[in-house]
Amino acid sequence: MRRNGTMIQFFDWYIPADSTHWQRFKDLIPTLTDTGITAAWLPPAYKGTTGVESRGYDVYDIYDLGEFDQKGTVATRFGTKEQYIVAVKAAREAGLDVYVDIVLNHMGGAEETEPVRVRKMDPEDRTKAIEEERTIQAYTRFTFPGRNGKYSDFTWDKSCFTGVDLAADTREYGIFNIISEYEDWEPMASEEKGNFDFLMLNDIETRKPQVREELKRLIAWYGQTVPFNGVRLDAVKHINPGFYAEWLDHARAVISKDLFAVGEYWKTDDVNALIHYLELVGDRMMLMDAPLHESLAKASREGRDFDMRTIFDGSLVQRRPEKAVTFVDNHDTQPLQSLEDTTQDWFRLHGYALILLRKDGYPVVFYPHAFGSHYKDDKGDGEKEVVLHPVVGLDRMVGLRSTHAYGDQNDVFESQHCIGWVREGVAEMPGSGMVVVLNTDPENGRELEINLPGSLKDKVMYDGIEQCDNEVHTGDGAGVRFPVKPNGVSVWICR
Repeated sequence: MRRNGTMIQFFDWYIPADSTHWQRFKDLIPTLTDTGITAAWLPPAYKGTTGVESRGYDVYDIYDLGEFDQKGTVATRFGTKEQYIVAVKAAREAGLDVYVDIVLNHMGGAEETEPVRVRKMDPEDRTKAIEEERTIQAYTRFTFPGRNGKYSDFTWDKSCFTGVDLAADTREYGIFNIISEYEDWEPMASEEKGNFDFLMLNDIETRKPQVREELKRLIAWYGQTVPFNGVRLDAVKHINPGFYAEWLDHARAVISKDLFAVGEYWKTDDVNALIHYLELVGDRMMLMDAPLHESLAKASREGRDFDMRTIFDGSLVQRRPEKAVTFVDNHDTQPLQSLEDTTQDWFRLHGYALILLRKDGYPVVFYPHAFGSHYKDDKGDGEKEVVLHPVVGLDRMVGLRSTHAYGDQNDVFESQHCIGWVREGVAEMPGSGMVVVLNTDPENGRELEINLPGSLKDKVMYDGIEQCDNEVHTGDGAGVRFPVKPNGVSVWICR
């Protein structure tokens, strides 16, 4: 029987810009596999517009993985191409799947400007022009002098983009729709902001056949250069879904038919938008469960006022469990970031119990929650210091997912503050099965009464994450009471 999979997002926004992250990953591979992690999602490895400071999401050269002297550096923030390849190879040899972060929505940092005919659009309704057509100078011509045509001699110019955010001649920022044979933005999955094709920098035009072919060549080259097991696709809400349907088919044809794919469609208040997108791409990928993250963050803010019986309402894991990648926090939601909506410290272990120990969803552990993070940043209201401590008990919980979280699931969601569930276990995993109890009452410990299945009768059970130090004797399984501390989490397993 295949063990449960658990992914780690092996970075946050504030990984030091010292080009040592690939080495750090390689050094921690034994720790990850011993804990029970089965896959690692690594940050974008491309050279970005800000050189060694770039996190990889401001893509400059998609063929420069830390090999060429461009943007003032050879190495990226995370290291060199050679270090990257060595680390990925070591991970795969250790049995760890590797998922690479793919950013195909936008590019920036072009060397040359061109005259471009544009319309300036209303930021809140990108289908409405707020000025007459005019010609601007825009940084849309990429020459990549450091790479000098190695791996690809494709020319990126104004015909490869739908829009830009800067008129270089007047230093005017805005959303400029490029006038081309396609007449308008690319078709999107929803009508948010009229059309949400444009996100940032130079927005890539995937309707152009030459662009589509270049992005297909890229993934074939990438898969051959740095063999990996899957892709995390950035900002899919802003990309023509028809493109990804075609592109993923190609990627699986040239790399592996089993290539894993998960997309980031950031919509926290409407799970139907995610389901609609899955339909448009023919279920070719999973999606990050942003609505569940919002529910977890809200529960942590509201504390005892939140009804835990509703924690999965409106989530993707509730509606399309086989397509949900679940997470507690990520690099966008962490403190001082653009989508800051952080799950509060007291609730993080609750959140991980809800994604790691249940039957549905593919869970992700966030790097700072495993290893901590300490940084400073200024969002415009003064510099602030943030310390994210490792979540106490998380390593044990990941291990219990690997060894015990199997079998049918029976929920006991009968109280606003105290919920739980039973995993019955399976014969193929001796000793498997568990009872999980969560309490959001900060003042009172609770007991949850549960009728147990036959597999958990006549057992002695103890708290596998060591929050409660007593034992529970299950007897005939009827009305067994499992304790949990104030604001606590307990995971009861058989001794």
